[in-house]
Amino acid sequence: MGRSYKVAVIGAGTAGLVTARELQREGHRVTVFEKADRVGGIWLYNPRVETDPLGLDPNREIVHSSLYKSLRVNVPRQTMSFLDYPFVEKGGDPRTFPGHEEVLRFLEDFARDFGLMELIRFGHEVVRVELFDEVTHQWVVETRTRETGSAWESKDEVFEAVVICNGNFTEPIVAEFPGRDIWPGLQVHSHNYRTPEPFENKVVVLIGNGPSAVDILKEISPLAKQVHQAVRTPSFQLIRGDIYDNAWQHSMIERAHKDGKVEFQDGTIVHADVIIHCTGYKYHYPFLKSNGIVTVDDNRVGPLYKHVFPPSLAPWLSFVGLNYRVVIFKVMELQAKWVAKVLSGTVELPSQEAMASSVEELYSKMEKTGLPKHHTHSLQNDEVEYVNWLAAQLNIELPKRWKEITLFSTILKGIFENGDKYRDTWDADKWIQEIDSSD
Repeated sequence: MGRSYKVAVIGAGTAGLVTARELQREGHRVTVFEKADRVGGIWLYNPRVETDPLGLDPNREIVHSSLYKSLRVNVPRQTMSFLDYPFVEKGGDPRTFPGHEEVLRFLEDFARDFGLMELIRFGHEVVRVELFDEVTHQWVVETRTRETGSAWESKDEVFEAVVICNGNFTEPIVAEFPGRDIWPGLQVHSHNYRTPEPFENKVVVLIGNGPSAVDILKEISPLAKQVHQAVRTPSFQLIRGDIYDNAWQHSMIERAHKDGKVEFQDGTIVHADVIIHCTGYKYHYPFLKSNGIVTVDDNRVGPLYKHVFPPSLAPWLSFVGLNYRVVIFKVMELQAKWVAKVLSGTVELPSQEAMASSVEELYSKMEKTGLPKHHTHSLQNDEVEYVNWLAAQLNIELPKRWKEITLFSTILKGIFENGDKYRDTWDADKWIQEIDSSD
């Protein structure tokens, strides 16, 4: 066993739980801070919504979860397994693409089976993470707790390392368009969407064409009077059928008007009641005080070596789970293993200069190819290379299915074009068997 450190993990969702397990396996002393009273993070459904449905008010009481009640995962459960802990049906939801309740049970079982529950301090909101001793690399973590009906109580504690795993689906990104602030109807971000009933007999404008936009469109169409979807680049055609005969796809919103009209760039004008922003989320770390070393610029968290370590603060500060457009559970697991082994000294990092150079090389490549900063943590085209690189650092051999380059785009395309029909009929076990048995 290598070196052992006192490590704080921020968050008890998927990233926090798998990180805690890997740190504990490497002999580190782990404390997990979780604001909620249960594990699960984003998978912990909360019917409550925020007082500001757009999420722009900084003083609102934040609801962490963005789940809508009917949500089903958009990847098969087999790809949400960990390397040594399969996500199998245990008498709950038998579907290959299960609902969020089944994912939560899987994470709860994972936490119990690996003895993680005793590491977690529930009801502890982290309000400050700050490096206070650059020589010994010690961090102060300030948390606040409150018993029902009592005042907030704050507490500082010192750690030798901090891993940030607080999730990426809580702070909304809201679409910008002329007239947004004077338009008289209801505007809501998908973060605060739970059920379709509030949209009955409404004319709804829905912005975006990601998985949540597609799901919400399907769900509200049977109840709404009309649904008008605004997208930047039409990537698929709405399928006409019983639930789509009142839905239309348009280019983005040109402007909104005081009289309730919404004008699209294609010239269409509708008088709408509701605008739903399915426009994604910001990386958000209001508790992190790094003296400007780590910043969030146009949704680029940086500088981060391989999306995990800030070069000048490595390995004492790290992030797990920033990436998207990727089979994220296993990426989180490999990142967590990497962090744990780097801290214990069984895996070495390059020099600070080499890590900084690698980050600059990535940024330069993105700039030359025209990729905007907010795509920094997307692995849509780099998943296989990144996963293989992590595996090489850890000296582990991955299953053959990791070589399926088109996994994520193939599955999402099937869901977009065929919806729940695809989710209910696609045979993931057969697909995985074919990959594992291939040459």
